[in-house]
Amino acid sequence: MALQCKKQVIRKDQLITAYGIIEMKRGVSVSDSDGAEFVPLVVIELAEDIKEEAVTWLLNRIKDKQQLGGAELLVDQLPLGGQGDQKGNPNMFIVGATWSRLLSGAEDVGLVKEFSDGSMRGFTYTNKDNFKDFLGDGDGFLSIAECQYIIKHELDTLRAKDETHIPGYAQIKLYPGKSIMRRMQSKGVLVQIFPLHDKEDLKKLSLSWYRKVKISYQPLADIRHYFGESMALYFAFLEYFTFALAPMAFIGIPYYLFAWEDYDKYVLFAVFNLVWSTVILEVWKRCSASLAYGWGTLSRKKAFEEPRPGFHGVLGLNPVTGREEPIYPNTKRQLRIYLVSVPFVLLCLYLSLHVMMIYFHMEVWVIGLHEEEPTFWTSLLLFVPSIIYAVVIEIMNRLYRYVAEFLTEWENHRLESSYQNHLVLKVLVFNFLNCFASLFYIAFVMQDMALLRQSLATLLITSQILNQIMEAFLPYWLQKRRNKKVHKRSQRTMVDRELPLTEQVRLEADMSTYLGTFDDYLELFLLFGYVSLFSCVYPLAAVLVVLNNITEVYSDALKMCQVFKRPFSEPAADIGVWQLAFETMSVIAVVTNCALIGMSPQVKAYFPESDTQLILLVVGIEHVLLAFKFILAFVIPDIPKHIQIKLARLEFQSLEALKKRKMLEAAGMPSKS
Repeated sequence: MALQCKKQVIRKDQLITAYGIIEMKRGVSVSDSDGAEFVPLVVIELAEDIKEEAVTWLLNRIKDKQQLGGAELLVDQLPLGGQGDQKGNPNMFIVGATWSRLLSGAEDVGLVKEFSDGSMRGFTYTNKDNFKDFLGDGDGFLSIAECQYIIKHELDTLRAKDETHIPGYAQIKLYPGKSIMRRMQSKGVLVQIFPLHDKEDLKKLSLSWYRKVKISYQPLADIRHYFGESMALYFAFLEYFTFALAPMAFIGIPYYLFAWEDYDKYVLFAVFNLVWSTVILEVWKRCSASLAYGWGTLSRKKAFEEPRPGFHGVLGLNPVTGREEPIYPNTKRQLRIYLVSVPFVLLCLYLSLHVMMIYFHMEVWVIGLHEEEPTFWTSLLLFVPSIIYAVVIEIMNRLYRYVAEFLTEWENHRLESSYQNHLVLKVLVFNFLNCFASLFYIAFVMQDMALLRQSLATLLITSQILNQIMEAFLPYWLQKRRNKKVHKRSQRTMVDRELPLTEQVRLEADMSTYLGTFDDYLELFLLFGYVSLFSCVYPLAAVLVVLNNITEVYSDALKMCQVFKRPFSEPAADIGVWQLAFETMSVIAVVTNCALIGMSPQVKAYFPESDTQLILLVVGIEHVLLAFKFILAFVIPDIPKHIQIKLARLEFQSLEALKKRKMLEAAGMPSKS
């Protein structure tokens, strides 16, 4: 079967790890077949029925020197664990690296670290001693998340040399320059790659993050250290959004208590809503830039984007890299998008509108029933259509998400960024119409503000409850059951006992895979829409979203630490395409709130005889506010001034260093690195 390696599991208080000499209470190290000791960081799971020659070939490529086309990493096969028939997959391997290999990898991936003069610079191995936190042996210089990211990068860049196929699999073709791991994963020979949790660090993070309920800032530095910048930015945005909602909630409570039936007074709240939705997004850009600069991702050079694992096509030559890779005609992709994907999305939007009309028929029937014979039960029945519709919306959103992923995959986008942009666009359009179409219809067609307030409250509360159950509590309960089975099989109790390495790896291998922050940002996007579009009619919307976000912090932290596999760290300088999505929603909020102001009896009283003048005035005010919004976005710089100066100084120093090196080379003198 798979290649059998000599295994050795050692526990001791002081050990030489892959990233320096670290004191650990319960350190775990293993030795590869060459006897080199390392701490396991990443797990590779191959198919159970994989051919032995494929395993041998892959392990040799992972361990080979870089000069020979290998990754120069350390790897060991995981011992079989469990009892009876529950031994698990024998083809699981743990991967680590030497300290010097991780440092050279840090330079390869372009990590940016703080230099001795306080500036943020790209790390170079030859200049390592001049970086601030590099203390001789480098202990603590790289976080474990960064080490795991480096290993993942090195595995992803393993490329075929003169091989024509995977050994033992003549049908899985290779060609020079093809990513080996991507090809094996797309063909099912490689099941998964995931980073291991660090139990000590995870325990410390859990205690400071979610195990103790307290009103305080999140430990963003610790989150970034353990999960990486992309995850830390999401939780930073969640925290910022929650605090940004505080003024809306503070004003909304007395507004709801003393003026909620007087719809003439929602004009002032709508005006405040307009300013709020613009300012918070502009301020967030500055906060995001400050965080990204301190984390070294703002000035980090973007790496060349490789083709997606699922991308396929006729073999051709990439004009940029000069490597052979699949080529797929852009015309064919555009035909798939406009002749299949777009019509199908439009069909889904039509079905969503049809479901909405069914909901309104239910509302009319229930209201008529209540007016004929008003009782306590019929008054409760008034909320049933909205609750049913909210549940149906959630079901339709989730079903559509799978369809959108299938269509976007079928469109065969070459780059992951292009794939994500098309997927986000499909999902946002459908979710926006599905969640907000009924509210727009009630507000501007039926012009029933009482029903609008009731529908908004019901949709908001029901969706929040369903999201918490489906995203956190249900997965946590299922994972808890799996944990109990593993501990029972290992004959250990659940009270402060750690599993051996073998059982821990297999437990994490069975955990659900975290699919990224897409769904988390989507939820915040919809909540932002509920608040910015219609909270002037239902001022408690901001209060409900604040309460939801507080629980969201704890539930998301719980699922990241206990429910899902640890995701690989991803460098990020901002929230990406979601910034544009939120800004688009704020523009729609300007139009919506201006229309609501124009429909208010308080404003209509000034134009008793001419609706045309009222419409022209509202449109004029709307254009003025939109112009003010764009001017504000232009005036407020996205990056704070002091950070702009630091970035400009670093660029100037780089140019001067380049000039000096060219002068030395021209004079025939060796340049100093």
